[in-house]
Amino acid sequence: MQYGSTLYSGPTSMTHLWNHLNLFLAVALPVSGLVAASQSISSKLGIFTDSTDVGKTLPGSTVFDAASGSYRVTGGGADMWGSEDAFHFSWVKLAGDASLTADVQFPADVPVPLEKGVLIFRQSLDPGSAYADIAVHGDGHATIQWRAVAGGKTDDVVAPLHGPMRMRIERKGNLFTTSVGPIGGKVTAFSSTTVVMDGPVYLGIGFCSHNAAGLASVTFSNVTIEKPAR
Repeated sequence: MQYGSTLYSGPTSMTHLWNHLNLFLAVALPVSGLVAASQSISSKLGIFTDSTDVGKTLPGSTVFDAASGSYRVTGGGADMWGSEDAFHFSWVKLAGDASLTADVQFPADVPVPLEKGVLIFRQSLDPGSAYADIAVHGDGHATIQWRAVAGGKTDDVVAPLHGPMRMRIERKGNLFTTSVGPIGGKVTAFSSTTVVMDGPVYLGIGFCSHNAAGLASVTFSNVTIEKPAR
């Protein structure tokens, strides 16, 4: 899929957007689905509108470093699996086709094998919401995960690449395609799934510690959201 309109990206683009905010509001924001013009840029959360704990979890947080354009996401939660999820989620609400891309790296100390950093499209903030995501786990394996209906089961397909990686999830209608590649490099699609989502949806980055009683963190960098060229 050819994407021709980068709505949000890293530190260089963020500076440009701040310096040309009036133009951005007049030209970029008419793209369908943004909640409100005043919410499209946040100095606290970078390109995201809000940061939310979903499900049963200790309070998490997202810290945006404007100098590097990176996001350190801290979250708890027993898992993102089964019929409901528990994680920390930073999001923007969008309608229509879009893609989200980021490099994801765990800290140097040994992470919990099944904790996961995700790029996710989600119908709602309810724990049992329908969703599609790409998740990289603490042990290095990556998956496309999805819940086709609210309160239903979660399914997944494992990617061929392991380790810290660049990830992308793209939406085209109700088709969600996931891709992986080396940090900072080219990504290659490995799986797609169909999940029906209506109206504006929640798109963003999240983290689950796979520990209901504890918190952990992961770093997202080079984060971009793109809409297809019209």
